[in-house]
Amino acid sequence: MPLLTPKYQPAAWIKNGHLATIYSAKLRRVGNPYQKRQRLELPDGDFVDIDLISSPGSSNYAVLLHGLEGNSLRSYMKGAAVALAREQWNVIALNYRGCSGTPNRKYYTYNAGRTADLEFLIAYLHQNYEIGKLALVGFSLGGNLLLKYLGSQEAGWELVDKAVAVSAPLDLHGTLLALDRRENWLYRTVFLRSLKQKLYQKAKQFPDRISFKTIREIDSLYTFDNLYTAPAHGFKDALDYYTQNSCGQFLPNLETPSLLLNATNDSFLKQTNSFPVNLAKNSEYLYLETPDYGGHVGFVTSNNLYYSEQKISDFLND
Repeated sequence: MPLLTPKYQPAAWIKNGHLATIYSAKLRRVGNPYQKRQRLELPDGDFVDIDLISSPGSSNYAVLLHGLEGNSLRSYMKGAAVALAREQWNVIALNYRGCSGTPNRKYYTYNAGRTADLEFLIAYLHQNYEIGKLALVGFSLGGNLLLKYLGSQEAGWELVDKAVAVSAPLDLHGTLLALDRRENWLYRTVFLRSLKQKLYQKAKQFPDRISFKTIREIDSLYTFDNLYTAPAHGFKDALDYYTQNSCGQFLPNLETPSLLLNATNDSFLKQTNSFPVNLAKNSEYLYLETPDYGGHVGFVTSNNLYYSEQKISDFLND
């Protein structure tokens, strides 16, 4: 019955979920810990860039997966990388297609359930390194991605020893509806602006696939997914994309010890199916912790080692 008792008690000033989310995303400062960047050529002719930290003498590897419109340089990614490197983990931070600062070559990029590139990376690591332990750590969309990968038992899942998902939506449509609430206008505005900027680049690369006029008419995350994400990745429409890729449906199939850390005051997850208490009570592999505080990837502490980062380190090293 791996239902964990939350021990996170932040200072009073950061108990508000929105403040925790915004402070962590925009004001937290973490230095760049990566030692080098490497480009991996993919079987379909595209590429992804990974950023690495090497821990000499260690055969433990942790793959970090960022959230929607994130990258390896987001503070939550760098914070986790620093925490794991201190514990002698080799760290590989995956930048999804189009997220490393260089547009990818294909019309399609990444989505919440596209696990093929993660599968390729895991195979690459096992082919090129002597792996002792391999762990996956995902934030927000990256948490959904890794839980879908492990729960659907796609190729290579058995090579993963442990996983941690932080602030992970288990119900993509529910999370979209949550983001559409008035209180979340800032987040969805920022997401949509970034997504549309990248889509304008795609219109230059592939003028026969989408037009500037169509992009200008996109006024919501749902419309973006309906006009681009779904058709570009082979789904009928946005709802089909959400339905097929929400990781909650795959959690009963988990055979990899996996920690899910979701705060109950996360405005991205409110009124969604992202707090599977009953499932965790009866699961051998799903460990669930639902603190009252933390917002969305905002588990602030006083020493710049976030509560979530300490939990990641503890869970992977236990």
